[in-house]
Amino acid sequence: MQTELRITGKQLDELHSLLFHDDGLESVAIVLCGRIVGAKHILLVHEIYPVPPDAYTNRSEVRAGWKTEFMVPLLEKAQAKHLGILKIHSHPTGYPHFSEFDDASDTTLFPSIHGWTDDGLPHASAVMLPGKKLFARSWLHDGSTNPINKIVVVGENVEISNLANLQEEAPEFTKRHAQIFGKATTMLLRKMTVAVVGCSGTGSIVIEQLARLGIGKLILVDPDRVEDKNLNRIVNSTKQNSLDKQLKIEVLREAIKSMGLETEVVAFPVNIAESMESLKAIAECDFVFGCMDGAEGRYLLNRLATFYLLPYIDLGVRIDADGHGGVNQVCGSVHYLQPGASTLISRRMITMDQVNAESLKRTNPAEYESRRKDGYIHGVAEDRPAVISLNMLFSALAVNEFLARLHPFRDVGNAGFAKTCVSLTQGEFYNETDDWPCEIFKKYVGRGDMLPFLNMPAFSS
Repeated sequence: MQTELRITGKQLDELHSLLFHDDGLESVAIVLCGRIVGAKHILLVHEIYPVPPDAYTNRSEVRAGWKTEFMVPLLEKAQAKHLGILKIHSHPTGYPHFSEFDDASDTTLFPSIHGWTDDGLPHASAVMLPGKKLFARSWLHDGSTNPINKIVVVGENVEISNLANLQEEAPEFTKRHAQIFGKATTMLLRKMTVAVVGCSGTGSIVIEQLARLGIGKLILVDPDRVEDKNLNRIVNSTKQNSLDKQLKIEVLREAIKSMGLETEVVAFPVNIAESMESLKAIAECDFVFGCMDGAEGRYLLNRLATFYLLPYIDLGVRIDADGHGGVNQVCGSVHYLQPGASTLISRRMITMDQVNAESLKRTNPAEYESRRKDGYIHGVAEDRPAVISLNMLFSALAVNEFLARLHPFRDVGNAGFAKTCVSLTQGEFYNETDDWPCEIFKKYVGRGDMLPFLNMPAFSS
């Protein structure tokens, strides 16, 4: 079974501080991991527990012995919540392989772990080197091991390592990209799966760029059909698409196929709030773009990204008309969100009142209208004017942000670019750091699969 590992940048820093000390001796931590159980198996770092100092029986530069009794409550928790176990230890000397002592220790430990959890799913052992580099292997219930061939760190940068076949020849159409980003990044794009939720004004332009960059696989999600009002902003849409009432995602799928660049497309003609299947497909992706106006969908993506350790870019465009043929404001923003850091709620981009109002309008329109008339709900955002030139600007900013996280090209790094805002009305362009702490999703970082899905009653069936 193919196994992957995901960890946030903050979790990686925490582990480094726990595993490396001034004494230069090996240290060990046990990590409870959420899971994605699908075509491939993904372990998601969830909770970190260092081996207590008094549990060590011996420590040196090349080995660490420890009593496993402290693991009993962790194993009970893993069994009850269907979590995975990751044993991770340091190699202070920088030795880049599992040692003979590691092999002997793991061979004793992991059969016991499988005996406790008894679900037949993989657990894992990993080593951290002084530069925070990780390598890992999965331990299967039959005692066999496999190298973990994909490790993803989601932080200020998104680091995807241990991928095979990055040295193969790049397709001809990507070679100009490689002149800028290098062959490794260019080939990484060919291995990636990226989701785009919302395939209209900004979404269609994001999709166009990703396909021409050579993304290997795109997951497209949008329930709507092309209408005349969309033709001024959906790339590749035509009058005939509108007359035929064709699904937006089908128009875009056909356009990508016609490019002949071998990007695979999986399309979901659904509202993500009504489709656990589409959300589970997004959870397995490497990156997600949210190109929606509404609060409910953006909230769900932010929650999903937290549970499944996904890097998430949210983009929005706003034109406020003055009602007299002019505008009061033309602006927009691109947000890069890391799991375990700030959220769209703490950044005040959406509120739970908006989320709940949209949910009620979708599930019970009559009740929504009654509450709105009684003054209990102030309504949800209605359609605003849309201009393709503005959509082009912010879609390009979003895709460039995606590239900057994969291939950091900024002189000052990525930390100061959690939010990029542009006001064409004021002629201002500014960036902000991630200074909006959020406690709402904190306990769900890396939680992965559970019942109900995303711990939301709406997905209990």
